[in-house]
Amino acid sequence: MGRNGLSRGGVRRRGRGITALAVLGVLGAGVLVPAAPAGAAPRCGSSGAGGGPVQVAHVPDWTESIAVDRRGRMFATAYFSGRVYRIDAPGAAPVALTGNIGANGGIVVREDGKLLVGTGNDLAHSLTGDLLPVSKLLEVDPETGEVGVYASGLGGIDGVALAPDGTVYTTTLGGTAIGRVTPDRRVDPAWARVPQPNGIAVSPDGAEVYVVQTTLAPGVYRIPAGDPGHPRRWVTATGTDAVGLPDGLTLDGRGRPLIATHAAGEVWRVEDGTLCAVASGPELRLSTQLVYGRGGGGFTAGRLYRAGVDGRVYELPDGAEG
Repeated sequence: MGRNGLSRGGVRRRGRGITALAVLGVLGAGVLVPAAPAGAAPRCGSSGAGGGPVQVAHVPDWTESIAVDRRGRMFATAYFSGRVYRIDAPGAAPVALTGNIGANGGIVVREDGKLLVGTGNDLAHSLTGDLLPVSKLLEVDPETGEVGVYASGLGGIDGVALAPDGTVYTTTLGGTAIGRVTPDRRVDPAWARVPQPNGIAVSPDGAEVYVVQTTLAPGVYRIPAGDPGHPRRWVTATGTDAVGLPDGLTLDGRGRPLIATHAAGEVWRVEDGTLCAVASGPELRLSTQLVYGRGGGGFTAGRLYRAGVDGRVYELPDGAEG
């Protein structure tokens, strides 16, 4: 789903409980949240500008995914209403760019400025997506809201990631399939397989695809773009982090994965094969996706933003790129 990252650990793990969370009866953002405590990953040794989360927008729905275009405008997918929203700048009111088009999955911005949006991120399509890949990847005009079908025949689409060459990768949380759509729109609904794939991103050189596994054995896989039949587990969440429920994935400017979490109330970074926390706080519980801004205005380059089930978008100063 965009760019992601985390920094060097060096602080001992601290046990820290979180308030018990009611079980969410929707698969949507990808997981059921248990009423169990989740501990804290070690704090990353380096951080950005410093400071806690700052609310910069509020979408009136469960916000599943966010992306930012070159003009610094943010786009968000809404789980329940199926709309795409546009937010022109921090503090601006979200504008519904579309009606209900089923846009309840990931979203990315192509180089030409068009949006690619995943559909079928509901319980039924997610659980049946491996056997019946019928979901669509939509193309949305960011100015007019005009909608077209970019590709079809994919499993219920949760995460969406765009490679440098224009290849699109998708995940289906309720199954194992990683979908791929080539620049000439050839669809492979099961290009690779990873258990419970959720957040997804592509390395800056396009050589590897990174995928989050959310539950059972949470962690991050690396899939060689040229050898999709051999995914490699890169990092595993251990101890109390195993119930942190990692979700959306992005990359920082150094290509390091950053991971939003539901239960941990933290943003993790993968560094040297381990997890550390870039940011934490009660505002970060039930997070779904992270994205860095772009351009010199609006949601600007180098600043990290978080979306979540609560519809609130926060800027995370600790995740800012120096």
